[in-house]
Amino acid sequence: MKLFDHSNNSAFVIFLGATAALGGMMFGFDIAIIVGAGPFLIKHFALNDLGLGWAYSSLLFGCILGAVGAGRLTDRYGRLRLLLCVAILFIVTSIATGLAPAFPLFIIARFIGGIAVGGVSVLSPMYVAEVSPSSIRGRMCAAYQLAITIGILVSYCINYALRNQGEWNWRWMFLSGALPSLLFFAALLRAPETPLFLFKSGRTQEGRDLLIRLMGKEDAAIEAAQIEESLLPTCSKIAMDRKTLRRVLIISFVLAILIHVSGINIIIDYAPLILKSVGWKIDAALFSTFVIGGINFLFTLISFWTIDRYGRKPLYIIGSLGMAFSLVIILVTLWGGKLDGAILLGSMALFIAFFASCIGPVFWTLLPEIFPNEARGRAMIVPVVTQWVANALVVLLFPLALHRVGKLPTFGFLACMSILQAVFVWRFLPETKGKTLEEIENHWNAIQDSKA
Repeated sequence: MKLFDHSNNSAFVIFLGATAALGGMMFGFDIAIIVGAGPFLIKHFALNDLGLGWAYSSLLFGCILGAVGAGRLTDRYGRLRLLLCVAILFIVTSIATGLAPAFPLFIIARFIGGIAVGGVSVLSPMYVAEVSPSSIRGRMCAAYQLAITIGILVSYCINYALRNQGEWNWRWMFLSGALPSLLFFAALLRAPETPLFLFKSGRTQEGRDLLIRLMGKEDAAIEAAQIEESLLPTCSKIAMDRKTLRRVLIISFVLAILIHVSGINIIIDYAPLILKSVGWKIDAALFSTFVIGGINFLFTLISFWTIDRYGRKPLYIIGSLGMAFSLVIILVTLWGGKLDGAILLGSMALFIAFFASCIGPVFWTLLPEIFPNEARGRAMIVPVVTQWVANALVVLLFPLALHRVGKLPTFGFLACMSILQAVFVWRFLPETKGKTLEEIENHWNAIQDSKA
């Protein structure tokens, strides 16, 4: 690939991708640190099922506000400035959550921390997509998903290491998040704004210089011309884009719901509680998270090899069907009345393997890819906010569903949603592998023209 003929260029691209991916690490850390802290929070704050659901989901409701705010503000203030603000929020809320003296203050701190997570879920994938050449954009966006899995795995390690460290152990779990937050902030201080935002804000020469540094003079000239053309405010283009954008928004909206109602955060967040419900002790249940986290990490690595080779659409279909198969194994186990923890853990690990190698990296790669340059920041509000709402509701209601509706109907619903996800992607999602962001925009416009 031409990009790697210029070692300085490739090193710079990798640095920028790694910097934005640190936001993904904090995303994963803040989402998963509650897994180990949850059993101790139940005891410390005397929580019932609904209280436990709020402890787990309060961050996710904050994510909704963070995603809306970031999506609305990024086209005005840029990707980099908002990422710096998000990094500061990560630092402050990690400390505030760990030191919270009462449950309402804990919930408030987690909610504000969710604003940071929601913001980074919009900004980091967008940043990576806009600084990455099309030939490696899939792998660069997969690095963001890999960073999320690293954050999850690190949080699991911290949870297990602190499980027997007295009544303050859950506090240290949250306080430990301040250190990677500081690293994220320090790396952002050396990063530039994205070329697209520089062009949009009239800083054209800065944008051209940055493109040259990212991909060399020849490719930079082509990319600059495509960016300028995509930003032209012609009347016919705006009218066409409104129709096209409506279609893309509907597709992204449905994908954002399906990715969570098919069960990923139930497995990530509640694996220890599920295993405790079939008789596992707390130490063994927490240790099982290493299996979940390790599988998540290893199979996300596989996506680096597959996402730009086999494409987004085939992976999404295979991953969805694989997740459904894993949930069916759980269903059969529950139907037979043999609540075997080893089989449940193996099924959950298989579920994570399909999600990590196929769904997670592709979803966060597709979101910034499928929207037009002129509206990307605002348009991404819809799927990102939708997936946080779906995520929050699923995590909030799962303890109630598990204990009141029952294990069998709950996991049966998840399996049906995984199958529906595969069917929807097969029917409505185009392939974006190897295409520039401007070529993808033209593809959507061509579809709209054919329907006109």
